[in-house]
Amino acid sequence: MRRPVVLRRQAALATAAVVIAAGVALPTPQASAAVGNATGYATQNGGTTGGAGGQTVRASTGTAIHAALCGRASSSTPITIEVTGTINHGNTSKVSGSSCNTAAGVIELKQISNVTIIGVGSGAVFDQLGIHIRDSSNIIIQNVTVRNVKKSGSPTSNGGDAIGMESTVRNVWVDHVTLEASGGESEGYDGLFDMKDNTQYVTLSYSILRNSGRGGLVGSSESDLSNGFITYHHNLYENIDSRTPLLRGGVAHIYNNHYVSLHESGINSRAGARAKVENNYFRDSKDVLGTFYTNERGYWQVAGNVFDNVTWSSAGSENYPAGPNPTSNTTVSIPYSYSLDGASCVPDIVRQTVGANTGLKVSNGSCSPQTPPPTTPPPTTPPPTTPPPTTPPPTSGTNLSLGAGADGSSKASGTSYGNVRDGNLSTYWSPAGSTGTISIKWGSATQVSRVVIREPSGTQGSIGAWQLINNDNGAVLASGSGAGSITFSAAAMTKINFKINSSGGTPRVGEFETYAS
Repeated sequence: MRRPVVLRRQAALATAAVVIAAGVALPTPQASAAVGNATGYATQNGGTTGGAGGQTVRASTGTAIHAALCGRASSSTPITIEVTGTINHGNTSKVSGSSCNTAAGVIELKQISNVTIIGVGSGAVFDQLGIHIRDSSNIIIQNVTVRNVKKSGSPTSNGGDAIGMESTVRNVWVDHVTLEASGGESEGYDGLFDMKDNTQYVTLSYSILRNSGRGGLVGSSESDLSNGFITYHHNLYENIDSRTPLLRGGVAHIYNNHYVSLHESGINSRAGARAKVENNYFRDSKDVLGTFYTNERGYWQVAGNVFDNVTWSSAGSENYPAGPNPTSNTTVSIPYSYSLDGASCVPDIVRQTVGANTGLKVSNGSCSPQTPPPTTPPPTTPPPTTPPPTTPPPTSGTNLSLGAGADGSSKASGTSYGNVRDGNLSTYWSPAGSTGTISIKWGSATQVSRVVIREPSGTQGSIGAWQLINNDNGAVLASGSGAGSITFSAAAMTKINFKINSSGGTPRVGEFETYAS
């Protein structure tokens, strides 16, 4: 697999020393703007530039942020607010002025435009304090953490949303932020990233959304269909119950995101919403795409996604999962240019780039999985009861496992089903015990007549007796012991199982390659 290429944004954060007295924001010696340029739908409708070209001020309290907004010549005068330190209820008060409309207990961006809020220094944390965007346009939020915002309990802020937008909002770019909670609705939290009541042309990029019952929504109800043109790319959704996101009407473009541990549902397209879902990596999750909790169906166009240990519920009233073999039921035309990383590259790219205070790194969009050259295992002396492992011959033809799905009977800690078809011998799958099954699966019947089982370097000889099974009809295609190349009479199937019945320790499968001939 070609290693992912990660770039630092060309612009640098302002580092000039600034005098801050009593939490009042003062101008920095030179103006600065957000790092990099907006992407996705935020580039449409005239684009999103935030406070570019305006004054830059530094703020270490919520009150200072409000004072900076209120100190402008007008509500549309461009401004960049560099934020440092912890912003909380104790230092966030309402400030009045002709160019602002603020409130205590929330960062209020209301009836304004042309604003950038960017974290600098050792970081900016909005602690139990949400960011509310209302009746506003051309807003950039970058490099900040927003955590534990509650709608019930104490203290409360922003209806429980980390970042919430509503009531005629246009052109917002949220980038390299960390949005997190400490539970779900029963613990007092709501959504991490919500849009409603005519919010359009928004991009969420290179961000972390985690540890919440709800990732976010587009549209507050089945009748709130005025929202749309939202892009989500290169984000990490982790340990979330649902809404990653929930879409009601409108159009969304969802690509190169990594989804881990979605407990109830993931992308929920409903009420006529149309989503283009491409080259994402879904792992250890349930019902990651479909229409859920309603009979008002939505639509999706899918391509290039990886489903690693994803489970799917049965279809029924108010439950219409797209899997287990998701196919497109609409087409979505994207009006802007973008570069796709291969889905198998996404976990590594996302790990290196997302969230606040991680260097504002981005991918160049050129990573694609490739089949590595065959590896000749070094000579080994196997246990007397285990035949020597065979060296797989050089492969020919297309490895059908690349881009396919994978699952199995169990997996040891630190391993993944998807590792056996990522083209990388440094990753692998092991069962939770000494025996187990690993499977490759396709969305439609696929002709297979040869399999190559590769063990990671340095671990040869751990696989004992095995059976290769056509999962569709239970037929045993071949049996033997040790890793290597396995040929059998060609058969069409949607899933093939490599069942390890004995081992000389902990068996490891680095690659489970499949070929038509």
